[in-house]
Amino acid sequence: MTPQDRAARCAEIMFSNDTASAGLGMTLTAIAPGQAVLTMIVRDDMLNGHRICHGGYIFTLADSAFAFACNSYNQNTVAQQNQITYLAPGKQGEILTATATEVSRTGRSGVYDVVVTGEDARTIALFRGLSRSIKGQHFSEEDTPA
Repeated sequence: MTPQDRAARCAEIMFSNDTASAGLGMTLTAIAPGQAVLTMIVRDDMLNGHRICHGGYIFTLADSAFAFACNSYNQNTVAQQNQITYLAPGKQGEILTATATEVSRTGRSGVYDVVVTGEDARTIALFRGLSRSIKGQHFSEEDTPA
């Protein structure tokens, strides 16, 4: 099994169980080892009192991209710490894109950066996630052809 095949299989399994991301209308548009891209349309019910995308939804989009990126090695991995900096508002009806990239992965710990952009390529938010691998895998590789 190639690293790309492993990442794709992990993403397929995770997304099929991820009712939170699916419920918010997120779409996984790309996956690779240590990388993921998700998109989400800013719906009316995601707007705050300023009529811009609520920061919690932007955080959730970034966190989901982070989760798919750090779980691309077939090792159950969870968030240890996350932080986000908001730079521009997400607009009603706009497609937001979260691009997660692995910065470092050593032992059980990983560092991932996620950039959330708007349709016009402006940076909406910068997110950094720290991951920790835990016991278990998404699927058994013993019965999987090489």
